Amino acid sequence: MAETLWERPDHTPAYKARRFQNWIIIGFMYSLFYMSRYNFSAIAPTLLEIFGWVKSDLGIFETLLPLVYGLSVVINGPLADRIGGRKAFLIGAVGVVIMNTLFGLSHFLVQSAAVWDDGQLLSPALLAPGFSKSMLVWGLAIIWAFNGYFQSFGALSIVKINAQWFHIRERGTFAAIFGILIRFGLILAFSGTPLIVKYLTWYWAFWLPALFVAGLFVLTVFFVRDTPEQAGYPAFDTGDGTGVDNEKLNFREVLTKVFTSKVMWMIAIGSMMIGFVRRSVVDAWWPVYYKEIHGLVGTNLPAQLTAWGIAICGIIGGFVFGIMSDRLYKGRRAPVIVYGFIGMVVMLTLFYFADAGHFGPYAAAVILAILSFFVNGAHGMIGGAATMDFGGRKAAATAVGLIDGIQYLAGAFVGLAVGYITTNLGWQVWKLWPIPFAIIGAIVMSRLWNALPKGHKSH
Repeated sequence: MAETLWERPDHTPAYKARRFQNWIIIGFMYSLFYMSRYNFSAIAPTLLEIFGWVKSDLGIFETLLPLVYGLSVVINGPLADRIGGRKAFLIGAVGVVIMNTLFGLSHFLVQSAAVWDDGQLLSPALLAPGFSKSMLVWGLAIIWAFNGYFQSFGALSIVKINAQWFHIRERGTFAAIFGILIRFGLILAFSGTPLIVKYLTWYWAFWLPALFVAGLFVLTVFFVRDTPEQAGYPAFDTGDGTGVDNEKLNFREVLTKVFTSKVMWMIAIGSMMIGFVRRSVVDAWWPVYYKEIHGLVGTNLPAQLTAWGIAICGIIGGFVFGIMSDRLYKGRRAPVIVYGFIGMVVMLTLFYFADAGHFGPYAAAVILAILSFFVNGAHGMIGGAATMDFGGRKAAATAVGLIDGIQYLAGAFVGLAVGYITTNLGWQVWKLWPIPFAIIGAIVMSRLWNALPKGHKSH
């Protein structure tokens, strides 16, 4: 394997095959983490209907999970760096299975569903004796917050593992694949779980993902290894300034490397700005928008087209941004992230005018899909490449903890804000309010236009 830091290494076919085996298993596990996290958002209109909830109740869930997730990835990042990505992934998988199973079991507490008429609640759900609406809302929100804690191990683990297996000049392309996994998980959530609800019932939208995660847990135990050395291959220099030695950074060194880095904090701010757009529009609230504005549910064609369009365009964005950063910008991530923010501003503005002109749900589907191109292209660069580059393979999990955590802390603010905005100011304001954050993100990331990690050269 080539040792020249700024050149792409020439891996053997056997190494690539073993890396693919590692990668495909943890990749599917990561996708199923997404399915078992966004299944709630995907069937939120159904849950509102059954339980007699309103958007402010939904806002509690959309606040607590990202809040706990955001804090957890920051705390658990150093832990994953110490115990390894594989163990961290397995811990997360156990918790995800338990929490999704418990959420589904709540159906035993509902004796009869709420009754609605033309969007007006006539009578709330009849619950088991001793349970009130507020008890159920907060009880399930706490369960879902615990799910957020265990979900936090997913991004930490996959980046930690793959930082050992991918050279810096391969990581932009890796980030594109990382984006595919995110999008595939969201297809399973936003396209798949409404179909589960239609043909089975709502609680299977939590139980089936739990079963899938349990299956990938077993495969991870037997077939995934943290490093090439553990799989019988020699160490190689990944080009991120950490060298080829196997000595682990101690806890203090890990924290110092990440949390005292000006570049890492600027990337974290960029990630936060992506979080405002992503959690406001692309990844959470659009199913409720379709229900209230267009009278559509998740199984209707425009909603299905949106789910698939968001996924496919997000995948394309990941590859376009990843290949551009690897090949055109020689490993620099900031330029393409800036382009992503500019694209977000343009598409959110078009979304506003499309509904103002009454172009209908199919226009919304197209715009949401293209918005996903820019959001997920930029997110893949920050979450899948820049974290490995500037954290290095030894501190990769701590780096992704900071980056991913601050994005979800922004998402926690979004949960309550969007609930208030859509209830009191309307869905048109919902489309405009993330724009200032995208502009801030573009400005911040432009300051890192030429940034590369130490030990890596550009020419």
